[in-house]
This record gives sequence, structure tokens and C-alpha cells, in this order.
Amino acid sequence: MTVTKTAPTKAQPKADAADGAPSGKAVFKVWGSAPSGLDITYGSDGTNLAGKGLPMEKTLTVDEDALYYQVTAQLLGGGDVKCSVTIDGETKSGRAQGGYNICSAQLNSDFSGGFS
Repeated sequence: MTVTKTAPTKAQPKADAADGAPSGKAVFKVWGSAPSGLDITYGSDGTNLAGKGLPMEKTLTVDEDALYYQVTAQLLGGGDVKCSVTIDGETKSGRAQGGYNICSAQLNSDFSGGFS
């Protein structure tokens, strides 16, 4: 009789978008190429802030009463951008390519004090 044991797999590190997200903070990132420009907005359900330039990284203090935190980046005629929002180790990300496409990422409140 042969017994084979499989070693447990190690957790894979999260994407670099999650790096540098301090506890209780929402980190918004947009990066890539937008030769014709882009419009960036970010914030929670109660805020709508404008971002500028690439790469962009902004941090806000998390309001536990917020329903969601999001970032959007609309290309203005072409390019390739990625965007992400990270809160307490949870990251959502998106991508947009070409034309007037929109990169969008949103973390929603899970009503137990966290975001997913």
C-alpha cells in the first residue's frame, strides 16, 4: 500500500493593485496609456471626485456607512488603461481599450463592516 500526501498550496500573492492599501483606507489607482486623454472619477456613493493624469493614485478614509467605493476612467479617443479600488486587502479591477471605453472598478459594502 502506497500513501501519497500532497503538500498544501501556498496562497498566491494578490495583484500589485492591492499593495500599499492601509487598513481603513480606500486606494484608487488608474494606470496605462491614454494619448488622447481620459476622464477619471473616484469616491464613494456620497462623493464624486475628479482624478488627473496617469498614473493616478488617491487614498480616502473609509466611511463604514458608504454603500460602495468606485473608480472610473473613460478614454477620450484611444488608449489602454487599467483601474482598481482596494479596501482592507480586497481589490476589484477593470480595463478599457480603445475609443471611448470606460474602465470601472467597484467594491460594495457587505453590510457587516467590510467591502467585497
